[in-house]
Amino acid sequence: MFMDKKTFLYARVSTGMQQNGLESQIRALREFCNRTNVSNYVIFQDENQSGTKKSRPALDDMMKRARNGECEKVVVYSFSRFARSVTHLLSALQEFEKLEIKFLSLSEAVDTDTPIGKALFTILGSVAELERDILAERVRLGLANARAKGIKIGRKKTRPSELIRRLRAKGLVHREIARIAGCSSGAVATELKAWAKEKEQGVETININSDIKPISESEKVKNDKVDATPARLPLEIVRY
Repeated sequence: MFMDKKTFLYARVSTGMQQNGLESQIRALREFCNRTNVSNYVIFQDENQSGTKKSRPALDDMMKRARNGECEKVVVYSFSRFARSVTHLLSALQEFEKLEIKFLSLSEAVDTDTPIGKALFTILGSVAELERDILAERVRLGLANARAKGIKIGRKKTRPSELIRRLRAKGLVHREIARIAGCSSGAVATELKAWAKEKEQGVETININSDIKPISESEKVKNDKVDATPARLPLEIVRY
């Protein structure tokens, strides 16, 4: 535990921003320290770093040292220079609270050492939840729109999903399915797990009630070790 804790000052400029943007932030942070008689401080600055990046060298270093107990207060020029999103800001403030580190943003005049600053947690929590909901909804709408246009989602499959599911529905065990479908038992297990998950979510992506045919040699999964017996689909499975 550090007895002589410091105030950490953080500034950042994005790619393409002028150097004086960083200098003006640091100047404002220094002026704050002068006004409040803070002399024991450390400046952390990230240059040419996008706010959307999860990893920023100076910020990562600052957070590491804060977790080591070197810091008593973090001062930033603005929320936008510090956090990449409301969710990120809330997460950082929650961590600072656990570490008993005060937080101040000069531009927003928010200090977590004040009643108003503490109330910010509740507000940010609601906003962060809304932000997550909006993002999730956008993803759902995007996927639905893509499927409606016939766009296949995800990477190209390397196993005959429909055939595996149909065979399983007929009561065949993994080994039998693997031999007939021309893939490994592992591929069968993976497909059946995916199918079970789809059933739970009520979003089955494959209709197993349509006619199926045995896969050709060229469609077999590469590098899978399977029974060398030629794949044949029993007539009772096709005729249902």
